[in-house]
Amino acid sequence: MRFKDKIAVVTGGAQGIGKEIALQFAKEGARVVIFDLNEQILSATVKELEQYSQALGLKVDVTNLDETEKNINKIIDNLGRVDILVNNAGITRDNLLLRLSESDWDKVLTVNLKGAFNCCKAVSRYMVKQRYGKIINISSVIGIMGNAGQVNYAASKAGLIGMTKSLAKELGSRNICVNAVAPGYIKTVMTEALPEKVKEEMFKRIPLARFGEPADVAKGVIFLASCDADYITGQVLVIDGGLV
Repeated sequence: MRFKDKIAVVTGGAQGIGKEIALQFAKEGARVVIFDLNEQILSATVKELEQYSQALGLKVDVTNLDETEKNINKIIDNLGRVDILVNNAGITRDNLLLRLSESDWDKVLTVNLKGAFNCCKAVSRYMVKQRYGKIINISSVIGIMGNAGQVNYAASKAGLIGMTKSLAKELGSRNICVNAVAPGYIKTVMTEALPEKVKEEMFKRIPLARFGEPADVAKGVIFLASCDADYITGQVLVIDGGLV
């Protein structure tokens, strides 16, 4: 078990890609803490995780710095450390620019980018003291190539890449690795809601001729969080079947 006695925090960890990441950490021996706002799904996911390892679910609004810091402090008080942070919490509010409301721009940037900033800020002070940490930010290929109707989402995910590269330079001297994962089209509740025509067009552009599964992304995150990636920082791992 690669993560025995490690403490991993996964935001947006109650469903979709975040849930799969949390499950993979638990199966590898980590004690997993998941942040989410949906208490019902949160409770069910914790029960699944507990089949493999100790787990804790906390209702946390990552866009609120004070709330985020209080819950990270709670983890430190109860578990003693945070070794791994996966910033996975994210939303979409798609529309063409001329129809995109200011509130939908703000919501996406606040959850996807500010939320990750808040979590990084809250855990980094402890990682600096313990001189160890792995931070993995879940970006997207949309942050690399852009996409019509997703200027807010693309901006937030591109911002995560810039934040990743900058934090890697700030924290590297303290043995903290900061990397990003950029998934392509992954089968989740969010992507299944897309119109069939959009999905068909996307499928045609994927050289591996299949949509990705949450497990494909989780495997990449597990690698970057493991000792196998101790000399990798400031990088973006694209997991997209060759789409970009």
